[in-house]
Amino acid sequence: MILLLRTLPKITLISAFLLVSWKSLAQKMPKKPNVLVIYTDDHRFSGVHALGGMDVKTPHMDALANDGMAFTNTYLMGAFSGATCIPSRAMLHSGRHLFSLQGQGHTIPGAHATMGETFKNAGYNTHIVGKWHNDNPSLVRSFDSGEKIMGRGVYLTDHFRMPFHDWDNKGAFKKEDAYVLTYGDKGKEVRRAITKADKKGPFGTERDGPHTSEVFAREAVKYLKKAKKKTPFFMYVAFHAPHDPRQAPKEYRDMYAPETISLPPSYMAQHPFDNGHMFLRDEALAPWPRTEEVAKQHLADYYAIITHLDDQIGKIIEALKESGAYDNTLIVFAGDSGLAVGNHGLLGKQNVYDEDGIHVPFILSGNLIKDKGRKVDALSYIHDIFPTVCELTRVEVPQSVNGKSLLPVIKHKTDQVRTATYHAYKQFQRAYRNGDYKLVEYVRANDLHWKYGEQVRGSRVTQLFNIKDDPWETRDLSFFPENKVLMDRMRQEMKAKAIELGDKKENIKGEKYDFWNFYY
Repeated sequence: MILLLRTLPKITLISAFLLVSWKSLAQKMPKKPNVLVIYTDDHRFSGVHALGGMDVKTPHMDALANDGMAFTNTYLMGAFSGATCIPSRAMLHSGRHLFSLQGQGHTIPGAHATMGETFKNAGYNTHIVGKWHNDNPSLVRSFDSGEKIMGRGVYLTDHFRMPFHDWDNKGAFKKEDAYVLTYGDKGKEVRRAITKADKKGPFGTERDGPHTSEVFAREAVKYLKKAKKKTPFFMYVAFHAPHDPRQAPKEYRDMYAPETISLPPSYMAQHPFDNGHMFLRDEALAPWPRTEEVAKQHLADYYAIITHLDDQIGKIIEALKESGAYDNTLIVFAGDSGLAVGNHGLLGKQNVYDEDGIHVPFILSGNLIKDKGRKVDALSYIHDIFPTVCELTRVEVPQSVNGKSLLPVIKHKTDQVRTATYHAYKQFQRAYRNGDYKLVEYVRANDLHWKYGEQVRGSRVTQLFNIKDDPWETRDLSFFPENKVLMDRMRQEMKAKAIELGDKKENIKGEKYDFWNFYY
């Protein structure tokens, strides 16, 4: 053997040495972590028992919090669409704030790198299951593959008869190709075309077909079982639950008798004033006044669909563990918006109250998170998730991202990356949070009328809350004289933040700017 080595050319020996060295180096280099992003729909912060302590049962989401860290002050910046999930998802996937989106967020332009696209370019296999609420080009450039795509121009208000599309690399997703999953004569699941009768409803039950949450969880489990071990994956699972209609199988509905439900402190039969957008689809789900019986029924249904969703998430985490990938997977769990469900007399999310519209759950979990059970109160937005996930997985943050990474907070280098938050809903509402206090301003800008011989432009209402002492925003402090100096300062800071973000532009009309044109 020694004689053979002596007879080998020097260049062969050098090559052999380099090969062994590279192999040793490769073995020492950490493997790229997988990323599993679970995004829920209309899921407020207090819709996770471990976070809000409410009556809802969420053992699997609680386990994610216990096996990771939960961020208790993460918010949706706002929306210029009644369908707040459109800008919410645009902000999540682009890492850009509300005022830097294209329009309302329907389209994520090519200049704005998406999270999936970024991980794809970093060598990941990227896969989507479920809801996509933005444009087709941004969808197909973000993912290598997908299953049961929802939201491609065909929608039924029914979790048991939801239209799906198969993955289309070209991004066509034609309406005529959409299908629903139902149970046939022998109880076997079958695909069929959408009929005119489907458009009436909701009327589906577990006897008619699988629930959207079950479909999405099943497809996510299939992907995990087939995922290649050598290639890291980035999987985005976008549930439609707990978005209305608040349907769940009977066994979950039976868990929550309406008469046993505790109403939150902010329950009201009717909102005390016109917030500018009181009459739209979400608010038409129940008549005014929202009696205690009505509010309890909606909460019972909300909790039931959340617990059903929780069990489906549990199946995904179990499959992740069985696949052997759990130890090297960063799990990201978040909701896209809050939801009132009776708070302040509202049912929807078209507002800037915390639980009712903008406060969302955000959890980082799995073995890659070392501070188990930690709760982080750093102020943050949904669009901060993208850069945070990038830095945690050592993937370069695209230059188009303007969200802020929470990595310095995660590594205990600082307590906050933001000192304040700013929120907007259409041209009617603005909110500013700094420290313990939150200022909310309402302008009904389009309400022009004559009063005492002069044209009066709209109306204005102000609220001030101490979020630390009053997290459900039940005590308006704006009319107390001792708060005048505080409110004056916060108004000036709010205007400055509006200018910084590009919200305040003189003499420019439209939903993004009318608020400030009529604010006086």
